[in-house]
Amino acid sequence: MDAGLLDGAEFDVLVVGYGAAGAVAAIEAARAGARVLLTEKMPDPGGISILSAGGVRICDDVAQGFEYLHHTCGGRTPDEVLRVLAEGMAELPGYLRELARLNGATINVVSAPGNYPFPGCDALGYAEVSAIPGFGGSREKEREGYLAVRPMRPGCYLFKLLADHVEHLQAQGRIQVWLNSPVERLLRDAQGRVCGARVRRDVQSGQALTEVRAHLGVILACGGFEADEELKKQYLVSTPAITGSFRGNTGDGIRMAQQMGAALWHMWLYHGPYGMRHPDPDYPFGLYAKLLPMWTPERTTKPLPRMAWIIVDQHARRYVNEYPPYMSDTGVRQFDHYDPVSYNHTRVPSFMIFDEEGRKCYPIGRSITNDRYARYEWSADNLKEVDSGILLKAESIGELADLLGLDSEVLGQTIDQWNHSVRTNTDEQFGRRPETMMAIATPPFYAARLWPMVINTQGGPVHDAQQRVLDAFGDPIPGLYAAGELGSVFGHVYMAGGNLAECFVGGRIAAKTACASLLEDLGAGV
Repeated sequence: MDAGLLDGAEFDVLVVGYGAAGAVAAIEAARAGARVLLTEKMPDPGGISILSAGGVRICDDVAQGFEYLHHTCGGRTPDEVLRVLAEGMAELPGYLRELARLNGATINVVSAPGNYPFPGCDALGYAEVSAIPGFGGSREKEREGYLAVRPMRPGCYLFKLLADHVEHLQAQGRIQVWLNSPVERLLRDAQGRVCGARVRRDVQSGQALTEVRAHLGVILACGGFEADEELKKQYLVSTPAITGSFRGNTGDGIRMAQQMGAALWHMWLYHGPYGMRHPDPDYPFGLYAKLLPMWTPERTTKPLPRMAWIIVDQHARRYVNEYPPYMSDTGVRQFDHYDPVSYNHTRVPSFMIFDEEGRKCYPIGRSITNDRYARYEWSADNLKEVDSGILLKAESIGELADLLGLDSEVLGQTIDQWNHSVRTNTDEQFGRRPETMMAIATPPFYAARLWPMVINTQGGPVHDAQQRVLDAFGDPIPGLYAAGELGSVFGHVYMAGGNLAECFVGGRIAAKTACASLLEDLGAGV
């Protein structure tokens, strides 16, 4: 054992994962009087949370919020778990404002209906951090302390609010933070209670194994498995599904919870749109297609922008409305189709088709990453991507079909039918909104292979309303808790801003449950 390590280091609570959920759990455990160790396997904190759009989903009516969650989760999550989440969502604006006292952050609360028109839809909103004094401004200053994030995201402001609290509690000696320190295995005591973990702690750029004891328990907040190819093969319907933004989420928390006997839920569901491959096969991330404004059926009145492309399958035919409601959830569902005639997933990959006028509209792709080493900036005119082969270019539809290995006659018929739909302002096949439609008629023509992309997964260990991890028979595993997207409540469709809500609500509850004995002592002393 390296002399710089504490052999048998002892804390009250070990929090695994320094994203939003881990930060909230660590903050609240320290506030309850616990000695907290917050570990992160990557060299930089933030996880997926720091890359988010920054809007934490809230509700202004608990009953309506619960009703929306109940329908969103489709009977796959117990009502008592969802009711507690709805209660926490109603409290979040006040909680964020309380946190903002430390650094003067500006908290905005806006009404925003849910992304699906379920009952309770109109009771929802977002709370977000719009500004922090001294943070933001110049390109260099924006990235100070957040060097791995490209580009600067609204989620950086939300995470900065939490990181400032963690640093404040660090200065008081109430939290220790170990970066670049993966947790390898959980530990149990003689009574079967989870009492700590083996951590490969970073020491001057080297790592050495140490055992950390956590007297009150371990809170797993280390994300999902979007960067683990084997888990994706086993649990996702259509693969390959390309990792979108973060290579740190490799299912560590899932395996550790399984080691302790945890049941799993919601393993098939992930949040993600479609995207393209980078030309370098060793580049760890995909490249997202351009994000166009989301819309909610029955709740949208303003026109949508034009979408430059259509999508065809390996038979060269359209098969979907390319601009469905809430593409970040529904955009990947289409790839799961299995063709019983060809015995193949004929939509993996699919093909994006557009023309010269479409190329001029806007950058067709984008990249969002939390990574020190893997970064990509999409060009404004898409020409760099043509040169690199991400986008294929041809002078005719027939030539484009040949490049893609598609039937040229069928692709020509598909394009002709689409252009007729544009002229008549009606998509009779799939009902795409007319204002989004754009002809594909001006050469040269372009294409890209499209793959399902994973922003983050929802599956993981089952937890109850107290964030206690449950075993296969529904019994709590003593000393083990989970928060955030690790074992998310969502296993049917996704609620925009929902994972951030879980990070805050679940992190607070996990800390409160783990520190119940300390809180009782504090109450008795008042």
